[in-house]
Amino acid sequence: MDAIASQHQREDADGFAALLQRHRGIVHKVAGTYARGLDDREDLAQEIATELWHAWPRYDPARSFSTWMYRVALNVGISHLRGDGRHRRHTVPFDAVLHDAADTTGDDHERDQHLRLLHGFIATLDPLNRALLLLYLEDRGAREIGEVLGMSESNVTTRVSRLKQRIRDHVAPPTTA
Repeated sequence: MDAIASQHQREDADGFAALLQRHRGIVHKVAGTYARGLDDREDLAQEIATELWHAWPRYDPARSFSTWMYRVALNVGISHLRGDGRHRRHTVPFDAVLHDAADTTGDDHERDQHLRLLHGFIATLDPLNRALLLLYLEDRGAREIGEVLGMSESNVTTRVSRLKQRIRDHVAPPTTA
């Protein structure tokens, strides 16, 4: 019986490793969103991977792996940010997502200025809204975002709409009267 259990554990570990490898971008995006500096991001990515492994026995294969992975990763990221926030309050890099979203055409100086403004805005967000924005920028639907964050689709839609308006207000150039 021990040989059968050992074989099953190896297959389970191999399946987990393959899924983690296929969706590793999620881990890196969440770590980049909730941690400062390269070392901190690497530590958080390792912490996320460890927590995913611990939660693996509770994963329901009937559900999307990436949705489950986001939920676990974001919970670890939010916990990390809250723990880190007790010691210091600084901006949190959002490079992984913003780099993909950046427009490579046009005036580089103006684009860099807009990215700095957007970074500044994101750093002001609470952990839940930061997670919401990350998932939205990943083109996740309202239903999936709701599943990951534990809220209704209508709540997701409302919050995204409010975040978009806050972003527009934050990055809009001052109007002169």
